[in-house]
Amino acid sequence: MHIDTLLAQATNSSTLTIPASWGQGRTVFGGISAAVLYQAIKSKVTSDRPMRSFNCNFVGPLAVDEPFELQVEILREGKNATQAFGKIIQQDKVAVICQVCFAVDRQSKIAVENTERHDLPPAKKAQFIPPIPKVVPKFLKHLDLNLVEGKFPFMGSKKNHIKGWIRFSKAPEAITDAHLIALIDGYPCPVLQTLKWPAPASSMNWNIEFLHPHDEIKPTDWLAYSSFPRQAADGYCHMESDIWDANGKLIAISRQVVGVFD
Repeated sequence: MHIDTLLAQATNSSTLTIPASWGQGRTVFGGISAAVLYQAIKSKVTSDRPMRSFNCNFVGPLAVDEPFELQVEILREGKNATQAFGKIIQQDKVAVICQVCFAVDRQSKIAVENTERHDLPPAKKAQFIPPIPKVVPKFLKHLDLNLVEGKFPFMGSKKNHIKGWIRFSKAPEAITDAHLIALIDGYPCPVLQTLKWPAPASSMNWNIEFLHPHDEIKPTDWLAYSSFPRQAADGYCHMESDIWDANGKLIAISRQVVGVFD
């Protein structure tokens, strides 16, 4: 099932089922569960308020091929900002919760341009990732990855950062913030590459800040991605990632807390 179909269902229905092709281990790929919940929230907010920040907690496992409920609450709608909350409930248990801040553009005398740039060569084609059962997540069939620095998980790398490109393998009709949420979660936690054998990992908290204004992103565009751990110990990794558009403009800053069960 294509991401556009899932997002359309999240817009028009409070009940949704995500197929196994979007699976990640025993659960739904976190990027797609967060994306559909965001889409349900966004459908309740006026279009003149861009998303500024997105905070998500993965409370418990969300099973594939099983229906779940999308619940949305507008916490406050002020003159400038809207604060909204959403949750996914499956079998009477909360699986995912999100709080999102939307805010209108305002005139301001303050203007600081972001000048950070990446040093990645342009992506030419996607890398082939063999569909190894219980090692390579099923959801990766929906994404094109072009890894430039670092390695894929469980390869005993001496590095702990990742740099590369990402896009959808089958281009959507358009790239929305919901699509970006799914893409930003496409690469694995960078510290997993240092392990020499498979080990489970699970995102616990995820925060994204979206930079505005940013240019329109074409459905076939590659996005540049850079991720590194700020700290990792006692079974948890605090990772930070930057995402640039095809023209090298920073569009999002992502931070996650990931549990690693090695």
